[in-house]
Formats: sequence, C-alpha cells, structure tokens
Amino acid sequence: MFELLGKTNIDFIGKRNYAFVFSAILAVLGVITIIQIARGQANTGIDFAGGTAVQLQFEQPAHLDEARALLEREGFPDAELQEFTEGNKLLIRVKKQTTIQEKTADRLVEVFKKGFADNPFVVDSTTEIGPTVGAKLQQDAVKAITIAMIGIVIYIALRFEFRFGVAAAVATFHDVLAVLGIMGMLGREINLLIVTALLTLAGYSLTDTVVVFDRIRENLRNRRRDPLGQVINQGINQVLSRTIVVSLTVFLVLVALFFFGGEVIHDFSLALLMGVVVGTYSSIFVASPLLLLWPGAQGKLLKRTA
Repeated sequence: MFELLGKTNIDFIGKRNYAFVFSAILAVLGVITIIQIARGQANTGIDFAGGTAVQLQFEQPAHLDEARALLEREGFPDAELQEFTEGNKLLIRVKKQTTIQEKTADRLVEVFKKGFADNPFVVDSTTEIGPTVGAKLQQDAVKAITIAMIGIVIYIALRFEFRFGVAAAVATFHDVLAVLGIMGMLGREINLLIVTALLTLAGYSLTDTVVVFDRIRENLRNRRRDPLGQVINQGINQVLSRTIVVSLTVFLVLVALFFFGGEVIHDFSLALLMGVVVGTYSSIFVASPLLLLWPGAQGKLLKRTA
C-alpha cells in the first residue's frame, strides 16, 4: 500500500489522557442529544416525531428548487423533498408540528395545485405517521444499535480476547455518540437516514479498529518482554499510514456525495464524513489505549514477562 507518512514513532499512548478528556466531551454531547430526543426537544424527522408524507406524480418533471420555494412561501419551510426521476414523482414529507388546523395532506395538494397549475399531477399516496409509530421507530433504532454493540463485543472477544472486544465496543459506541452529539449540536434533523449512517460508521470504525488490533496482537506475540504500552504504540505506528490512506480515500468519496449528492442525502453524507474522522481518531486514541485500562486479569496475549 502507498506509504503516506513513512515510518513514524509517535507516542499515542502517552497522549491518552488528553484523548480521553476530548472523547468524554464528545460522548457527553451524544448523551445530551439522546436525552433531548427522549424529551421530544430534538430536531427529529417525521419518522420519529410523526407527520405526513404525500407522493405526487406530475405529467412533467417538477423541479425541486421550485417546489421547495413554493413550500416555504406557503408555510412549510421544514418540508423534506425527494425526487424520483422515473415517473416524474415527488415525495413531500412534513413534520407534525407544522400541521395547522386543516389536514396537512389536503393542504399540500392544494398548495401544489396552485403553484404548479401548468403541470397537472395525481396523488399517488398519502401517509400519516403518528406519535406511536415514531416512538416505535425510536425503540427499534435503539435496539438495532444495542444489538450491534453486543455483536461487536462477541465477535472481537472470539477473535482476540474479551478485553479487546470491550475496548472495540466502547470505541464504536463512542463514535456513534460523538457523531449523534455533533449532529444534534448543529441542529441537524435526526431521522432514519441518520440512524443508518450511525450503523454504517459503526461498521467502518470497527473495521479500522480490527486492523490496528491485528497488528497489536502480532506484536504482543513476538515482543512478550516489552512493556504493553510500547507494544501498542508500535502497532499503531506500523499501520498509521494505511489507516490514514484508507480513511482519506473514503473521506474524499463522501465529500463528493456531500457537495453533489443532492439535498436528500446531505445530512447522511455529513454524518458519514464526521464518522470517518471520529472513527479514525478513536481507533488510534481510544480503542488501543483502552487496553491499558482494563482492571481484570490479563489474558494470554496481554500477559507480559519481566
């Protein structure tokens, strides 16, 4: 693989306390966002908050910019739009709090009849998502993330040792909390796409962590008399160039998606962008240093000889 940094000898373990403080701040942001979601105070999408979805099929293509400007003029500034090129279809999603007195679906149809008078359409479908469905989706999202964390611990524990599994799960959970917290702090909408992004970045972060752990495990077997911190540092430095090159490649792809992928996946690509940065950071500064903090008995890999 292309060597971006060459041979390095950076003392990552020596900087772990600074990293832990920084990570704690990120994790607190995530916890605050979760509390805000539970209280109904966060900016959640209609998947979680409830709302109305209307799909229209036009005779001619309906441009998103015109539709968005029309909805803003008519009192729906937070409406989500999704365009389907096949069949000239347009999906409009409006959160429950924007509902006025009349039924939102009927109001949206009237708005488009007036704003697109020269482009007739038919209503393909209308869907009302109530608070009960939103609460169920929130519970399912929490279950999905929890099951993913348990699976990570089991997989890593079987492949390495239990301590590695816990460290990888903590680092992955840290990544999810960090990205969720930053999205919440930026006022971005938390919806099912963001949950999908969080699960995707959990997988990416885990892959990166496993690569670092693999090298550390190899060094632990071959350098049993060296201090644990020194062995971990060596492992991180040996794969640092690979980690940076892979992360940079994924980052550039996501930058293209962020700027040119369209409004629909804008927040999704932003969450993944932050996830790549945070995941790369955590595999170096969180997952590996956590191996030193485990208070239990040492496994055969981590047992050092004087």
